[in-house]
Amino acid sequence: MKRPICSTGLRWLWLTVVLIALDLGIKQLVLKEMNLYEPHPIMPYLNLMYAQNFGAAFSFLADEGGWQRWFFAGVAIAISIILIVMMYRQSAQKRLSNIAYALIISGAIGNLSDRLMHGFVVDYIDFYIGNWHYPTFNLADIAICLGAALVILEGFLPDKSKKKEG
Repeated sequence: MKRPICSTGLRWLWLTVVLIALDLGIKQLVLKEMNLYEPHPIMPYLNLMYAQNFGAAFSFLADEGGWQRWFFAGVAIAISIILIVMMYRQSAQKRLSNIAYALIISGAIGNLSDRLMHGFVVDYIDFYIGNWHYPTFNLADIAICLGAALVILEGFLPDKSKKKEG
């Protein structure tokens, strides 16, 4: 028997759509309005700066000659499919995990889109202290990290469904 989609975790995919639209919109503005590696100060310790990331987090594997583009694209697709299936299998009432999965999917698809369209990920948030700069990142990266943190947090919270059974 089929469950209505609105009763599954897929109900939370609206968050994915909103974040993908925001991420891609910001990236289009960055590509159109900014020069590569030219910092635009926002406040102390924070610049907007267009950077190209050919690797993964912290430019991991960025200098590997191109195969990594397709590897990371495949990983993003696989993770997104797995999380969508997991969302479908669980109740919409499991808010924390559904929100976490929606965040991770939005980040994976936002960066996947860049890899497929440009061959690199568009990064633009430059956090720094003095001469030390944290690796430049974007909204998609924030969504992935926040989603992963929520998954970890959920692991520490008591499972309410088990309490009801006992």
